Amino acid sequence: MRILLIEDEVHLREQISQQLSQQNLTVDAAADGEEGLYQGLEVPYDVAIIDLGLPKLSGIEVIQQLRAQGKDFPILILTARGRWQDKVEGLEAGADDYLVKPFHFEELSARLHALARRSSGWANATLACGPVTLNPASQEVKLNQATVDLTAYEYRLLHYLMLHAGEVLSKTDLTDHIYEQDHDRDSNVIEVFIKRLRDKLDPNKTLNPIDTLRGRGYRLTLPRDH
Repeated sequence: MRILLIEDEVHLREQISQQLSQQNLTVDAAADGEEGLYQGLEVPYDVAIIDLGLPKLSGIEVIQQLRAQGKDFPILILTARGRWQDKVEGLEAGADDYLVKPFHFEELSARLHALARRSSGWANATLACGPVTLNPASQEVKLNQATVDLTAYEYRLLHYLMLHAGEVLSKTDLTDHIYEQDHDRDSNVIEVFIKRLRDKLDPNKTLNPIDTLRGRGYRLTLPRDH
């Protein structure tokens, strides 16, 4: 899952980025509204975290312009303003949720995961597709109740495939959502990760959990449990 973080307070920006990365989430951070808006328009994100009090371009303006340009990913507002009018203004601009500073990181994480799964049509906190379950909070993946050991990138790839179970996802889609913006990307590595996931999720070769659609991409075939 790829997240855009727009926060001008250096310490808070670095702290949130580090903690989200420790949850195996891909994070791109921006320090002002102009930079954040550019990234939001150029990169496909699953969720954005936007502070209202930003330099160069306010958080409200960033949200309005993202929505005006057709960007529909969920947006969580961070604000030091506790007035209900500020919250209403942010929601009316196009945000989906808000969190007032100071906050506990656990709440921020829970709200992000909730926004991401709802936008993908999931109702439950734990994603379940056939015999495979993935708990974003604990980062635990199980196959028939047995824990599956995945690398960080394998986990990110499976998380994204499960969020979009049944959809055809191109190599570019997958690459965009598991790597940070400045990472040296190689879409051919996706094939390696897919092979590893198949081996770990289907050791007996009976499930065929991931289809390859030549020239189009990959699709998780396991039925999703809403």
